[in-house]
Amino acid sequence: MGRKAYFPIALLACVSLRAQEPGTDARAAQLRALLRDTPRLALNEVPLAARLPNAGSLGTVSSIAADRSGTVYVLQRGDKADPVIAVNTEGRVLRSWGQGVFAVPHSVRIDPDGNIWTVDAGSSVLLKFTPEGKKLQEIDVGELATGKDCLTPVLCGATDIAFGPNGRLFISDGYGNARILEYTAAGKRVRVWGSKGTGPGQFQIPHGIATDGKVLYVADRTNTRVQRFDLDGRYLGEWTHLGRPFALKVSGGALWVSTMTLEAGGARQPNRAAPWLLQLDPATGKVLGQVESPGPHAIDVNEAGEAFATGCCGGKDAMGFYWLRRTR
Repeated sequence: MGRKAYFPIALLACVSLRAQEPGTDARAAQLRALLRDTPRLALNEVPLAARLPNAGSLGTVSSIAADRSGTVYVLQRGDKADPVIAVNTEGRVLRSWGQGVFAVPHSVRIDPDGNIWTVDAGSSVLLKFTPEGKKLQEIDVGELATGKDCLTPVLCGATDIAFGPNGRLFISDGYGNARILEYTAAGKRVRVWGSKGTGPGQFQIPHGIATDGKVLYVADRTNTRVQRFDLDGRYLGEWTHLGRPFALKVSGGALWVSTMTLEAGGARQPNRAAPWLLQLDPATGKVLGQVESPGPHAIDVNEAGEAFATGCCGGKDAMGFYWLRRTR
């Protein structure tokens, strides 16, 4: 390992590049109407970062995942704390690791066996750890984007990972390469598909990825759509009514989408985009429930329908992370 850590400022870490395309105002209004007419999910926001004794040492919290026991794994970019931090919902730090290992930590996920995976958007290296932080596997995707193909000078690589049946691994390589890759459980590359563009099977920042074991869902962020594929990469369709999707999770028979609305206003203007969490029927794309989210960049959802989210990248606090707890 031993990579030189690089921790970009929050502005670079959370660039969303919300270019306005024709019809955006109408689509923004349609999405707001959909949110207004959809039942609110019975979830209350609990700020977990605020419970930590060393919260001030965190940098941008890029991603979050929770295991079956309720341990929450946080991936952060500050240089005053380890990049991977395991905490409980009371705010106690259980363990941490990863100092000097990452370039730009981007996503943390938990596989069906309880192992912890991280995705590095600066190096396109994926690491698999035990829950205690022992390294088990490394996948170096390689073929990093360069120069103007990068989103920023440091965001040039992979963005997320999803776990398919029989150990199949699916990776969104979103910052520059605009493609999806499949690997075996042993780390051997099987296939690659996708290219830059707006057509079926093309991408502009495939930022999040999830699967229900039959369909692969990709948050095609800048194209403001969720694309669907079979597990061999064949295009099945897309949904364009969900705003600007950042992160996805399949849980409890539903597809969860962490998204931004499409308003054109800037951060200090009243007419500005806002983050929401949507619960979808994965067969039809119908939105079944919604709740305002602290931020769009990363989500996890447990089988009880409780969510975990970060506050960066258009959210309320780049250094924050949150538990969306079911109303008691």
